[in-house]
Amino acid sequence: MAGPLLVVDAPSLMYRSFFALPDTITDATGQPVNALLGTVNQLLFVLAEQHPRAVVLCFGPDAAPYRVKLYPGYHAKRPPMPDGLSGQWAQAPEFFASFGWYVTDHDDVEADDLLYSLGLEEAEKGGEAMLMTGDRDLYGAVRERVVVLYVRTGKQGPERVDRAEVRRRYGVEPEQVADFIALRGDPSDGLPGAPGIGEKTAGELLRNHGSLEQAIARSLRERPRVGAALRDHADELRAFKQIATLQRVAVKLPADRETDSAGGAKAARARGMERLAMRLEAGGA
Repeated sequence: MAGPLLVVDAPSLMYRSFFALPDTITDATGQPVNALLGTVNQLLFVLAEQHPRAVVLCFGPDAAPYRVKLYPGYHAKRPPMPDGLSGQWAQAPEFFASFGWYVTDHDDVEADDLLYSLGLEEAEKGGEAMLMTGDRDLYGAVRERVVVLYVRTGKQGPERVDRAEVRRRYGVEPEQVADFIALRGDPSDGLPGAPGIGEKTAGELLRNHGSLEQAIARSLRERPRVGAALRDHADELRAFKQIATLQRVAVKLPADRETDSAGGAKAARARGMERLAMRLEAGGA
């Protein structure tokens, strides 16, 4: 029986690797390769445990244009990409493809949306999908046959997040995560949420009312401060939910494909990753 489809949030893993590993990890020209190396090492760890039928690395714009149009503050305060990462970013598609992994991109939606779309498509075709990311927004993609592998800073191996784990962490169902983010806010995305409503209150509102829209409609039943926040910021909160809602786009599921250790070793050695190349040649992930 074929293993799960592993779908990877490439920007998330590359950024985390860039800041987790020293930029003194360089190729023969002195250019950093720490983000590329760290991403591959994380993937090889998961491959050794999960034996996926194929690997897809997803890229996309940092901020989808329609999300910025809904709220100009979305991602507005994120710093520009570091110089040491931009060169690796340009190399990434070719480098990852050398391992036999699929690489996909999109102009209009973000990598998160591609992960969500591929996960749903795989599940609907009877398979299972694992979405590997360091972005908790993807908790909203969890389904019966779709789980998130959440990458933790400073930890070896990601955490498996299924429906029960989303419920334990947030107190809501995966289908309510966008409503939850709209209410609580998300500082990393520049979304302020509803004034005075934190994680606990956001969860309570959704457990009591089921959705952001119903919470707004029944706001007079809430404590005065909470009800006022819902009514006074209703339109803004609806925009935040639209932003936080993962978008499904047309995707093509990849055929089964094993990792090409020889191709990966060659690409790694060309970038000065001698230890990685030797491990791949020895057949070790």
